[in-house]
Amino acid sequence: MLQQHQASTKHGLAAGADHQPERPDWTTDQNWSAYTAQEHGIWKTLFERQSRLLPGRACDEFMRGLQDLPIGPEQIPNFEALSEKLMQRTGWQVVAVPGLVPDDVFFDHLANRRFPAGHFIRKPHELDYLEEPDVFHDVFGHVPMLMNPVMADYLQAYGQGGLRAKALGALDNLARVYWYTVEFGLVQQADGLRIYGAGIASSPAETVFSVEDTSPNRIQFELERVMRTHYRIDDFQETYFVLQHFDDLLNLANIDFAPVYARVAHAPCYEPGDVLPSDKLLHRGTGRYHQHPTHKGKQ
Repeated sequence: MLQQHQASTKHGLAAGADHQPERPDWTTDQNWSAYTAQEHGIWKTLFERQSRLLPGRACDEFMRGLQDLPIGPEQIPNFEALSEKLMQRTGWQVVAVPGLVPDDVFFDHLANRRFPAGHFIRKPHELDYLEEPDVFHDVFGHVPMLMNPVMADYLQAYGQGGLRAKALGALDNLARVYWYTVEFGLVQQADGLRIYGAGIASSPAETVFSVEDTSPNRIQFELERVMRTHYRIDDFQETYFVLQHFDDLLNLANIDFAPVYARVAHAPCYEPGDVLPSDKLLHRGTGRYHQHPTHKGKQ
């Protein structure tokens, strides 16, 4: 599991200023040669576990990206090798950061097609629970989708729009879009509902829960609805928003969000499990999981 801090102090997976590094852009050297055998072993455990679960659950674009990148079970990927392949395909690169970075730094990296990835890996006792995104979440979860031109353009547009949203006081609204797409998004494909969000793709329990469990709602993605919807930061999502096609992301990348922000600025927000009469429901969840009195967070 990847636990997130409150949206008021963190933006999605990348915000926070606990320990500012020496470089203004917060990048650091990956220092790949310093990884220990144990750290490579943790990567192998995580990689093999997810690789068994994702076929038939992750979208075609994710699986192709994973296959085409220099990512395998035996060792933590080298960011330079990843960047070389990404540059050839979509013009992106992976840059190492020590952990969560401030909003403006995060947005600037995305706007310039640089994906900031934590270069550390979780400890053995953290295989299922982690407060900050590590190299497995960031690389295994996010980077395969950066091989897809649609996601590549969408994330760049998101970075470009981030500082504007901050200036307009709409960062919480934009963060919800990021959360329900890049992190916890589902897409409808010809053979069924599939995962593309990194927060799901890097979590063994949520991989199964998001597409197979009867508990969560699955609702067709609608921008203003998402902007007004809180999300779970400590557990599985109560609602997943589903794209009908990846081209929907390109449409989002070309929208002027300012009028949308203005419309939702004073509108009430929805709770994570709310279902509205106007929702295009693909599956109305039973809510069983979150109503259960004994569960203690996702494992």
